Formats: sequence, C-alpha cells, structure tokens
Amino acid sequence: MSYTKNPYLPKVRRDAADLVRRGWGIRQTARYVGVSPGTICKWVKKAKIYGYRPIPTLSCKPKCHPKQLSQELIAKICDKRLAIKRSAEVIQQELVNEGIRVSLSSVKRTLDRMNLLKKRSPWKRYHFPILRPDVLKQGDLVQIDTVHILNPEGRRIYVFTILDVFSRWAYARAYEKANTQTALNFVRRAEQIASFPFQVIQSDHGSEFSQQFSEHVCSVHRHSRVRRPNDNAHLERFNRTIQEECLDKADKTVNDFNKALKTYLPYYNEKRLHFGLKLQTPLQILMKQCFQGID
Repeated sequence: MSYTKNPYLPKVRRDAADLVRRGWGIRQTARYVGVSPGTICKWVKKAKIYGYRPIPTLSCKPKCHPKQLSQELIAKICDKRLAIKRSAEVIQQELVNEGIRVSLSSVKRTLDRMNLLKKRSPWKRYHFPILRPDVLKQGDLVQIDTVHILNPEGRRIYVFTILDVFSRWAYARAYEKANTQTALNFVRRAEQIASFPFQVIQSDHGSEFSQQFSEHVCSVHRHSRVRRPNDNAHLERFNRTIQEECLDKADKTVNDFNKALKTYLPYYNEKRLHFGLKLQTPLQILMKQCFQGID
C-alpha cells in the first residue's frame, strides 16, 4: 500500500486488527478492508503494541542515507552554535575555515532538528515599507521606543519614550506592562502634552508596536529596519541621556520613575542645551517655528 496522509487510516487499521482478534480470517478481513493479507498481518502485529488504539502512520523519512552527516560533525555544528551564538551562515563559514566541508542547507537542517534555530514568530505580520518623510517642521517624524529596566526584585519596568526629530522635544512615562494598549495610551497622552500633532510615528519591531498599534494610532506608523538601531538614533541617544541624568538617580519603581520624569522633562525640553540644536533648547526651536508660521 502506498504512503498516505489519510487522517482516518489509523482508525481503519485499529478496526481491521480488532476484526481479526474477534475471529475473522486474515483474507476475509483483507477483502473487507480492501488491502492485501500481508498488510493485515502487519496491522495485527502492531495492534499487539498499540492495543485498541488508532495505529498511526509512520513517517516516510528514510532511516539512513549514504551522505548523511556524521555524529561528530553534528556535534561540532551544535557546539559552534552554542559557543558563538551566530547564524547558520557564520557557523558554516567557521567550519569551512577549519577545513570541514559542509553545505549551508545541512547546517540549517541540523540546527532545526536540534531546536537551535530562532524562527520567526507566526504571529508577526509583514510591515509594508513606508518612506522616511522629510523633516521640515515639528511632528513630521516622531520616534518612539521602550526602555526595559529591571528592579531589585527581578521584575521589569517599561519606560516608553518619544521624541520629535525636528525640535528634539521629548516625553517619557513608566509603566508596569508593555503592550499595544499601553503604547496607544502613551502616544495619546504625549500628543496631548505636545503643542503639535504627530504626522508620522517611527518605531522598531517590538510586540507593543504591532499591526494593531498601526491600525489604531491616529498618525502614520512606519517601522525602522530590522537590526538597524541607527534608524532611531535621535531617540536612542535620548534614552541614554534620560537614564544617566534621571532614571539612574531614582528608585526603581514605576511611581518613583514617573515622579522623577515629571521634574526632569521640563528641564530637558526648556532649559537643557543640545549640541544637535546648536546649543539651543527644544522650546526655542518650537518658538522659532511658531513665529515663522505667524509671519
């Protein structure tokens, strides 16, 4: 009988073997089921192992292959992965440099069988690319990110940060959770505090900035390139500044972080001089743009 993926066949095997157990002949059962007597004999032998249960269809994968990788080479691939923690391409090239010839597909299959591959989540959706806008005024491009901080108890505190690229105006707030709803509430709160609307919001591919965030946020949402933190360079620099000058000096609790941010953010936006703004403050840039709009 040819290999099949029929989901009902395991139960047919069970029932055929049970007919033989009840007194039916091998040939009579074979004619009734529509298979050869030899197949019925095999099913009866397997029924002694599985009992009165569906007899599963075994894999058609060959048990051996003349060109299969040796156990020594498989162990080297796994050890290399655990040691350098790099991709399959890097591991394959490392082995080639050591004089071991192995194909990239073999390395990938080996890592997959050993559960050493970090696969893409099936829940993540593809983000259509959106061109980066020209930053000509405040709100044209606003960058958002999340800073993860561990408290002494080992629990995470999530500090959402947002920054306008044109004026360097920034806002931040600490939360106990980092999900889509929290991100949406943070953006709405920041836009109420800011004196300008957000036209385009740029984020990384964090789970809190998912497709649901894109669908419910009022602004255009674009994602930065994967593993390209320089795309959010302005905000990454602000994250470092806010940790060094504010968060590191406060107790690691959500309430203490928010109290410290409530004091620090007015100083950052109104008094702190920025080299990126030619030693001006974000408030001065916003005021200049406001006066130019009036003129």
